[in-house]
Amino acid sequence: MESIVYRTAWLTGLLLIAVSGEVFSADFNLRLHHFLPEASKIQQGFLEPWAQKIEEDSDGRIAISIHGGMSLGGAPSDLVSQVEDGTVDMVWTVAGYTPGKFPRTEVFELPTVHFRSAYASNRAIYANFELIAQDYTTVKPLLVHVNSGNAIHLQTQRSDALSPADLQGLSIRSPSRTGSWYIEALGASPVALPAPAIRPALVDKSIDGALLPFEILPDLNLTTMGLTSSMGKDGSRFGTSSFLLLMNPSTFNQLPEDLQQVLNQHTGLELYKAAGIIWDEMEVPGMQAQRDRLYTMGLDALDPFETIGQQVVNRWIDEVSKQGIDGQQLVDNARKYVGRYSRIITSVDVNF
Repeated sequence: MESIVYRTAWLTGLLLIAVSGEVFSADFNLRLHHFLPEASKIQQGFLEPWAQKIEEDSDGRIAISIHGGMSLGGAPSDLVSQVEDGTVDMVWTVAGYTPGKFPRTEVFELPTVHFRSAYASNRAIYANFELIAQDYTTVKPLLVHVNSGNAIHLQTQRSDALSPADLQGLSIRSPSRTGSWYIEALGASPVALPAPAIRPALVDKSIDGALLPFEILPDLNLTTMGLTSSMGKDGSRFGTSSFLLLMNPSTFNQLPEDLQQVLNQHTGLELYKAAGIIWDEMEVPGMQAQRDRLYTMGLDALDPFETIGQQVVNRWIDEVSKQGIDGQQLVDNARKYVGRYSRIITSVDVNF
């Protein structure tokens, strides 16, 4: 029911924009920069509808132009600095592309903390935002969210459930430093790569596989590569990635108060819910494409991965404690709220 209500509200807003047909001359033209192709589901299915709603609700006084594929210059790792220094007004990026810069936020991407749902973890992030707010002193966070979680995708062919022994000595793409720690603990070698670099690395055999959600597989043209995919039979994943929709604070402060309110109205709890539902639903095409090469693991097969995942959690707690951060409090709160909101199912059952 949650999925139907929020998706309907989202699409209804878009329909009103399309039907109105009005063309506005904006008072404030804002540029949003990101790393995925402009034809990606994330730009067309999430960023563009969000920007259009803001334009409509501001009576055309705010216009947000979206620039994908790093078309405004730089590398994905530069996006945070670009929004900090005002090169662009907004960015959508992966927290892990700037390792260690958002240490508190990392708690929500840890294995054994994130379970299987972007919706659940997004609700947990929103409910606990005051505990991670210090990560964002140089930017205005509009949305901090996750994807549905990492499956393990390998070039090697499989006929049974995955075990840590199968990963020994392999080179696996990692989305973040916590992902790298997990890969190391599993006995493989982590390779830090932004998403657009994954397919070339698989083609030239410089990596043997990747930690990735299913939603990105079609956009990166990975569903045609014969990869085998592994996840829990209960939908559980091997950690996740944190994503950041950030704004330059000076740009925000230059807006009149009524336009600041428009932005704030479109960056609250409803956006966190909508992003969770959209990301969970975006998993379905990639999972269906991998259907004949998707292996789901029972509790016994998952147990060694969970044990290793807890070792990564302990390492993270030790690491952030050196910065004066109470990592155990963050882990306890994150698990509590992820568990609470995981009772709300928004994604397809893995047994198609």
